[in-house]
Amino acid sequence: MKRFLPKRVLPMLLGTGLSLFATPGSADPVPVELRQIDGNWQLLRDGKPYQIRGAGGDGPLDRLAAAGANSIRTWNAVNVGPVLDEAHALGMTVTVGIWLEHERHDFDYSDKKQVRAQLEQAREAVLRYKDHPALLLWGVGNEMEVPESGDDPRIWAAVNDVAAMIKELDPHHPTMTVTAEIGGGRIEMVHKHTPAIDIHGINAYGAASSIAQRMREGGATKPYVITEFGPAGPWEVPTTDWGAPFEQTSTQKADFYRQSFQQSVIDNPGMALGAYAFLWGAKMEGTATWFGMWLDDGSRLAVLDTMTELWSGELPADLAPTIEPVTIDVASELDPGAEFTATTLVTDPEGEPVSLRWVLRPESGKYATGGDFQPALHDIDDAVLEAVGGTAKIRMPENPGAYRLFAYASDPAGNAATANIPLLVKGVPGTQFPVSVYEERFAHMPWTPSGMMGNANSLLLDGSWKESVFEGSNAIRMHYSGRKGWAGVAWQHPPNNWGDDDGGFDLTGASALEFWVRGETGGEKASFGVGLHDKDTEYPDSVIVKTRIIELGSEWKKLRIDFDENDDLSSLKVGFVVTLEGQRKPVTIYLDSIRFVK
Repeated sequence: MKRFLPKRVLPMLLGTGLSLFATPGSADPVPVELRQIDGNWQLLRDGKPYQIRGAGGDGPLDRLAAAGANSIRTWNAVNVGPVLDEAHALGMTVTVGIWLEHERHDFDYSDKKQVRAQLEQAREAVLRYKDHPALLLWGVGNEMEVPESGDDPRIWAAVNDVAAMIKELDPHHPTMTVTAEIGGGRIEMVHKHTPAIDIHGINAYGAASSIAQRMREGGATKPYVITEFGPAGPWEVPTTDWGAPFEQTSTQKADFYRQSFQQSVIDNPGMALGAYAFLWGAKMEGTATWFGMWLDDGSRLAVLDTMTELWSGELPADLAPTIEPVTIDVASELDPGAEFTATTLVTDPEGEPVSLRWVLRPESGKYATGGDFQPALHDIDDAVLEAVGGTAKIRMPENPGAYRLFAYASDPAGNAATANIPLLVKGVPGTQFPVSVYEERFAHMPWTPSGMMGNANSLLLDGSWKESVFEGSNAIRMHYSGRKGWAGVAWQHPPNNWGDDDGGFDLTGASALEFWVRGETGGEKASFGVGLHDKDTEYPDSVIVKTRIIELGSEWKKLRIDFDENDDLSSLKVGFVVTLEGQRKPVTIYLDSIRFVK
């Protein structure tokens, strides 16, 4: 019997992390099995053939279902209960990700305690959600083998242990592990060294069309799911002389999605069990428009038109505009302050009027695989001098460095098209802003939160807090359990530098440090600053700026530490300081999006 949530109940559950079916024994699972007949693999759900036609991301599920998709993929099981409930109410399924840590995020697969703790965390998720009727597959890890050749035996032993545990607890749902493409030792590791894995999940972009052929050539015997596919990635396309990748237009991306789905899935029955398009949502990765089936304002791109046709068999009634690549009337390496004309051509299939917006932004410079969070880049004011139709006159900034010019087209029905071109202002580049003190995790940031101060034994710092974040998927949680006194933390370079070591960074040109902060309940008191070590130390900070004690509210609020023209920002060993005051009860605050801006 199908169990649908009453409309009045579902909104109450969404966002709570709880599920109507999260208690073991509270629902009958819908059995999913793999069956091989005459060498051909088939996925069966409740005894009926099931091809995955889905997407990965956190966008609205009702829009995904309306487009004809039947499944959603998550990368982890944090707060996945409401996702399962809503998917079930919409007649959809969920591949639930079991997140396995990456060594680039400072996880050590040689550390038995860390690996055991990861296994136990996975066990909790399986016990909670294994009987949910919307559950389709367990996705054990996502690109945890990156980087290098993907054949580290320690990692694959941990993957197999998690998959074997799942099979003991849940006989009704197959296991899948997800790799970054299939190069190196990935096929061998999934097929020969992880016997508890049933399905090879593959994230493939530029070369998705050749997956089936390369799997056969690599000796693969297990079926596969394309767990991410989309446009050619920034790491797969031609680049400028200064290393900036050329991005496909939204029109070109739509054609690329069609080709990838057709050749990797439709043309390969018996091997391919289906695919999840990337990304059901919008994100900053490489550029603001590289991945995503709509823009961050909700405007639908041509990719969604294409996938709607592939999922449902019918195109939407009102299609996205088409757009041609942006061209300019000068060379793409320009002098500071140079002016030029940019042109593109936009057409609406229904003949509706189309508006065009031009935006110049700094180049991110981050194009590696992995999908880690990247902060959005600011628009450069006064760069667009005039714009008429598909033509715009642009003035480049005075600051040398890499930039990218974007063209955004939109029609009255909420559809959009995008194109962009990378540009370079000649000269020796200075610091490119914004500079992040904190992005998603403490790893790989310029400064490290190593300087514990005051009653440090009563201070807990969590840089991967996932509940009620401001931006991305993580925030910082600071919890001070001392009833009196104070405690604080300094973001230092190098770590544990109290002015005894050279180091630090040149932030000359920054106008402010911006950050978002809130208290747990409101009324919490904290102070903030930049720089800490005075001239009595061997290697002082070039500037020290502090705020007064600020009383926080319970809602996110942006604060600024402003710099004036007399502030010397040439050598900041301490990029950020936070102190909390005891208030006769525990004090908890949250921080996110800490950035030096210009």
